[in-house]
Amino acid sequence: MSKIAIVTDSNSGITQAQSAEYGVSVLPMPFMIKEKTYFEDIDLTQEEFYQMLVGGDDIGTSQPSPESVMELWNKLLKEYDEIVHIPMSSGLSGSCQSAMMLAQEPEFEGKVHVVNNQRISVTQRQSVLDAKLLAQKGLSGAQIKDFLEEDKFNSSIYIMLDTLYYLKKGGRITPAAAALGTILKLKPVLQIQGEKLDAFAKARTTSQGKQIMINAIKNDIINRFGGMNDEPGVWLEIAHSHNEEAAKVLKQELLEIFPGYDIHIDPLSLSVSCHIGPGALAIACCKKIQVP
Repeated sequence: MSKIAIVTDSNSGITQAQSAEYGVSVLPMPFMIKEKTYFEDIDLTQEEFYQMLVGGDDIGTSQPSPESVMELWNKLLKEYDEIVHIPMSSGLSGSCQSAMMLAQEPEFEGKVHVVNNQRISVTQRQSVLDAKLLAQKGLSGAQIKDFLEEDKFNSSIYIMLDTLYYLKKGGRITPAAAALGTILKLKPVLQIQGEKLDAFAKARTTSQGKQIMINAIKNDIINRFGGMNDEPGVWLEIAHSHNEEAAKVLKQELLEIFPGYDIHIDPLSLSVSCHIGPGALAIACCKKIQVP
């Protein structure tokens, strides 16, 4: 049986401290702020990031450099036979495509398997945990890659924004639409399912926005993921952008609707947060895998 290393990036929400606990490697995502490069969870904390974001600093996102990726892979291949690399969604960053190109280099070909299963944040984290389980069950790196890619649509994320300012700043909506939404106090709900971050619904209040997300998740569980059974068949997750107390309240509300579910809370990926701003809340679910 091959000895397999699991690699991901900090968009998974897995911190550097947790990486040792989970037995995985986490590449920190780089950010450019005032012409200086920072690395998530290395020299840029969540608190520092939001202080700069709210303070009006222009924050640019990037991807791990090819040198940092190859250095990590070379280090791991001294101890492991294969690597399963799980980057953030290919629809939200070029880091997945870059890793796939690097994996074709002679020293990595057949040894590094880059997973393009289009996940981010808490759903990406679950893919990492699933990969660990599959490796423990004896699957090869290639088999784990194929399994996770075939499973990619068995997850959903719904995100309620607190402000339209950052979507306007990033050019994702027009200033007129942002102004109208602000006047009407709209709380847009976005969806990540597959490649893109798309509009899903509009709410007038936070309570209405949460109900829209809850209904959408419940519909996915019933109609896509096997139904609401005594033994939960999905992992439920909450993510937030600098909104931890609201996330804890949302968890209690979800537990009343989904009793017996284990609900994990994580901060949203900073790569997503810089485009949607603080105050966002997200509900996600992943179908539990059936290990062959």
